[in-house]
Amino acid sequence: MSIKTVSNVVNNYAHISPQTKRKVLEAIDQLGYTPNLAARNLRMGKSGVIGLIIPDLRNVYFAELAADVMRAAERHGLAVLIQMVSDRKTETAALHGSRIQMTDGVLYSALALGQEDVDLLDIPTPMVLLGDRIFNGPKDHVTIQNTEGAKRATQHLIETGRRKILVLGSHEGELIGSAGLRLEGYRQGLEEADLGYDRSLVYHAGTWLRSDGAHAMREALEAKVVFDAVFALNDALALGALRVLQEAGLRIPSDVALIGFDDIDETRYSSPTLSTIDPGRTEIAERAVHALVQRMNGKIDIPPREIPADFRLVVRESTS
Repeated sequence: MSIKTVSNVVNNYAHISPQTKRKVLEAIDQLGYTPNLAARNLRMGKSGVIGLIIPDLRNVYFAELAADVMRAAERHGLAVLIQMVSDRKTETAALHGSRIQMTDGVLYSALALGQEDVDLLDIPTPMVLLGDRIFNGPKDHVTIQNTEGAKRATQHLIETGRRKILVLGSHEGELIGSAGLRLEGYRQGLEEADLGYDRSLVYHAGTWLRSDGAHAMREALEAKVVFDAVFALNDALALGALRVLQEAGLRIPSDVALIGFDDIDETRYSSPTLSTIDPGRTEIAERAVHALVQRMNGKIDIPPREIPADFRLVVRESTS
């Protein structure tokens, strides 16, 4: 049996007789042979690696998204090289540095770059955008339905009888981005219920960590703001707020209903468990990797696509 014949079977060449294929596979099984993927990729001019450029991994959503991307990539026989960015400088370096040349494609969740920076996305490496900073750009974009999900969270609180809904996590002046889009959904939910938008119920948080949620919640309590519900723009903010509310002796949900956004794993185990919006994180990872593999395999004749993931309301103890 020739080396060429074995190579054709291993690489799933179409014109191999069933009998020959069976003999080769039996021999492979007996010898415990595994293909040298590095050599195969080198021969094909590929690395077998995709990049994932994401913001701060202390934000649990991005840590869990990275895990979902790795699982989706593994199903395509790909490994994932993760780069964490913290500002415009590190983002630009990640997009145009040497590491990206080690990958066959990249998934990129913008942090500081925005709509005006689309020219920076003009790189030879296939790319799929994630996140909520750049829309209708030159690359495929898999995105969360931020506005619709936030509107549904607000509607849920209203359906439970709440009328004074505090918001935690807005960003001053932001329109495009997760904070701005989710705040817009909150506003739409209020308007459809004929409830006025009250700026005194909107609290800013520069980053979206637990400590920021706790700090913003303390500010609201110290200001003696009247509210009967809290919509935190992500789950980490909600979990920080939860601790402060309980320390203040408020019962959840009897005194204050609380809902977050992202459906991170910890929301299932907090006390009380946290209602939230599931943005379809696993679906986002799978669709993004699938779209990237298409581009890596030469699907360059189709125009850039906006690919929204489905979301759902998850009702748990903090609002029920």
